[in-house]
Amino acid sequence: MKIIVNIVILVFLGTSVSQAQVLDDYFKIAAESNPGLQAKYREFEAAIQKVEQVNTLPDPNFSFGYFISPVETRVGPQKARFSLTQMFPWFGTLRAQGNAAALMAEAKYQAFLDARNRLYYQVAAAYYPLYELNQWKEIERENIEILESYKTITNKKFENGVGTMVDFLRVDIMLKDATTNLSILNDKEAPLLTRFNKLLNREEDALVTVEDSLVAQALPDNFRKDSLLTNNPVLEELDLKIASSEASEEVAYKQGLPKFGVGLDYAIVGNRPEVELPDNGQDILMPMVSVSIPIFRSKYKAAVKEAQLMQESYSLQKKDFANTLTSNYEMAWFEIQQQQELIELYDQQIQESNQALNLLFTAYSNSGNEFEEVLRMQQQLLKYEKMKATAATQYQIALAKLNYLTAKTY
Repeated sequence: MKIIVNIVILVFLGTSVSQAQVLDDYFKIAAESNPGLQAKYREFEAAIQKVEQVNTLPDPNFSFGYFISPVETRVGPQKARFSLTQMFPWFGTLRAQGNAAALMAEAKYQAFLDARNRLYYQVAAAYYPLYELNQWKEIERENIEILESYKTITNKKFENGVGTMVDFLRVDIMLKDATTNLSILNDKEAPLLTRFNKLLNREEDALVTVEDSLVAQALPDNFRKDSLLTNNPVLEELDLKIASSEASEEVAYKQGLPKFGVGLDYAIVGNRPEVELPDNGQDILMPMVSVSIPIFRSKYKAAVKEAQLMQESYSLQKKDFANTLTSNYEMAWFEIQQQQELIELYDQQIQESNQALNLLFTAYSNSGNEFEEVLRMQQQLLKYEKMKATAATQYQIALAKLNYLTAKTY
């Protein structure tokens, strides 16, 4: 099946829809369909279930005993015994366990938000190369048309004796190069489409709407930098993990304190027929209280130390990530500024190259000389047009990365 990228200008009431609106639609599809993102959300949902597990009392113990040989007591032979016991951890243990689990669940949710933002960046980084590809293909097609016209002109000039066969051959060589380049660009379309569509969990050859122009807007200095270290989900996740470890430290400490148990023993007693007693055959009901004595302290101390070390680990991770985040922001901001300057440069170069090409072609038309300069300038113009398309693509990818780093909401 032939894979086609549909290039359209979406128009509504005479106003073209921006690439951001088109891309936002793909963000929505990716958020709803990407299996990796769905897996992250399932992790969050699973973590929520942990809260209920650790926030409840342990199961009560029930035991039953039957005396094969009844044990004689003063009021009669014991035939069977039932026992029910419920243990209670130290005061506040369940609350601390619930807090630790709830905070870890919130951390999982922040991890999901970061995965979603990273997916948006990946979708954008896969979308804009499709724009670049389409621009290069269009430029190459125009180049082929121009070279074919040059070929016709050089052939006629040669036939009229005012041109050379060398000019004709030069054009023919360049025309074959351009045709091959266009073929290679057509072959490149399939892997780019596959990468993009698989992020959206779609068929490889699903139709993709790509804008035919991109706008590199001038951004203010320190664009979105104020939200860099305040709204980032990874930093929020690490803060929640620190708080969860603090709650886990409290849990470990309280687990090293005594546990209490209350229960009932109920014994079934038979009658003693040979005697007359007030309580003859009366069943026995005995309330019980138990206390666990945590003598072996090493495991509790180790659990407390483990929680403290995890707090230090998460704090160091947060500092390291904040440093990385700041450096990545500066690199992304530099890339944006660089590509914006290049776009402005290429616009000027394209304009001047067009002027030079027109002058050279006019001179060639009049004299039949310097055709090599015409071809050289034509290829120079082609190079600047392609470089501008690449710079516009890289600008948008860098902006998408900066939006990811600053946790932009869509």
